Amino acid sequence: MAIKKQFIKSKPVCKVTFSIEAKEANVASVVGDFNNWNPKEGELSKLKNGTFKGLFEVPKDATYEFKYVVDGNFLNDPEADGYVYNDFAGAENSVVTV
Repeated sequence: MAIKKQFIKSKPVCKVTFSIEAKEANVASVVGDFNNWNPKEGELSKLKNGTFKGLFEVPKDATYEFKYVVDGNFLNDPEADGYVYNDFAGAENSVVTV
């Protein structure tokens, strides 16, 4: 799993690339504060090497909670900027700061 950030000087956004290796999976998405936890808005594309990847523009100077959804299973990113307990989920969520 990996998170790559690219800050855009001309706009107040950051391009964040989320990727997760899931060779046996059929579908994967990233859900979080930046897309209203909507799997359809966070769909990731599967690459030939089995990694799912997607690029999202998010407003910068903020922190977002997120999780990956791989074949219906919610997963945290071990390379996240941090983790925070979420009462609604009853579990920790990954955090990305941009």
